[in-house]
Amino acid sequence: MTSSPSSPSSDAVVTRSATRVYGVGDTAVLALDAVDLTVPTGQFLAVMGPSGSGKSTLLHCLAGLDRLTSGSVELGGTALEDLGDKELTHLRRREVGFIFQSYNLVPTLDARENITLPLDLAGRTVDGAWFDRIVATLGLGDRLDHRPSQLSGGQQQRVAAARALVSRPTVVFADEPTGALDSTSGAELLSFLRQAADEFGQTIVMVTHDPAAASYADRIVFLADGRIVSEMLDPDADAVLDRMKSIETDVVHTTEA
Repeated sequence: MTSSPSSPSSDAVVTRSATRVYGVGDTAVLALDAVDLTVPTGQFLAVMGPSGSGKSTLLHCLAGLDRLTSGSVELGGTALEDLGDKELTHLRRREVGFIFQSYNLVPTLDARENITLPLDLAGRTVDGAWFDRIVATLGLGDRLDHRPSQLSGGQQQRVAAARALVSRPTVVFADEPTGALDSTSGAELLSFLRQAADEFGQTIVMVTHDPAAASYADRIVFLADGRIVSEMLDPDADAVLDRMKSIETDVVHTTEA
């Protein structure tokens, strides 16, 4: 939809043979099957695939919310599999921003407190100029004293986006971030994520089922049966829809074979 950020200097995320198996024996489910993926710093990447393709599992493993069965994930150059639980928690607070579909705001905190919560938990000082820039970009200046129950769905999701960015994370992960929004609020959020990549150099990895949402990204990877089966650069919604239909048809034919 827009041009990619220029000359990323490093890779924000790298996976090598990333594999995730749930269960054992006859009940084992192979959710990720030796996935190799590189996400350059400053890239807006969308992950798509049919239901059960492994896209949410991949997102959670990249963000350190779930652990691989085998293989590796490097986030900002740090191998997640080498970290203990406490170290992984500290890394997530420092390096990861996460936008959930359900917002996950704390109902007893106002918008300002929800935005700064990751920094407060990590004992870090809020960068006032950066906070003000994010708030202004998202149009939240007159809503900072409001609690989530006093905000619209779109406003709550914008607070969640501000919270994900306020700590200047290595990567912002977004799990179906527009799924609970109306089309106008969804477009506003996606435009902000696009702006975050273009103007702030923010790396974004977003799972979505929506071709229109995916068209905001620089690049799309398509998953099926836990594997990357296709990629697309500079996508548009129609091309994304056609590719998804093709992949879903292939999955059905493979299942029936």
